[in-house]
Amino acid sequence: MEIKTVTTNRKAYHEYHILETYEAGLQLMGSEVKSIREGNASLKESYVLIRKGQAWLRGAHIASYSHTGIDGHDLVRDRKLLLHRKEIDRIASKLAEKGLTAVPTKLYFKGGIVKLEMGLAKGKKLHDKRESKKKRDVERDIQRALVQR
Repeated sequence: MEIKTVTTNRKAYHEYHILETYEAGLQLMGSEVKSIREGNASLKESYVLIRKGQAWLRGAHIASYSHTGIDGHDLVRDRKLLLHRKEIDRIASKLAEKGLTAVPTKLYFKGGIVKLEMGLAKGKKLHDKRESKKKRDVERDIQRALVQR
């Protein structure tokens, strides 16, 4: 099955340690799907919450579709995530633990269907962020040295 990535939440990998990932479908309107196909989506300030036994994506921005008339969609509305009951219960129990949160990491098409990858995450401390940056810089330097050889 072909996977076409639309957007990733790079900030999530900088701010959090991603412990587990889950794949969820999204309940969307037609104009939202068309807008996502154009690449007009952002997960920067979004997060996942469990409310009344259902998973919701809050804060994701999907721009209006370029060929939509007056009746478009709300740009930043809560969107229902489509998960199995066992997965929702498992995520809810993990979120009840201290310090864990659910953040969306990637929005993509899988076989023509919009999917969201979300991760259970624990916040990084400032020294962890410095360590990650240092590690990334060292890896980049190693790659440059290999290419120059």
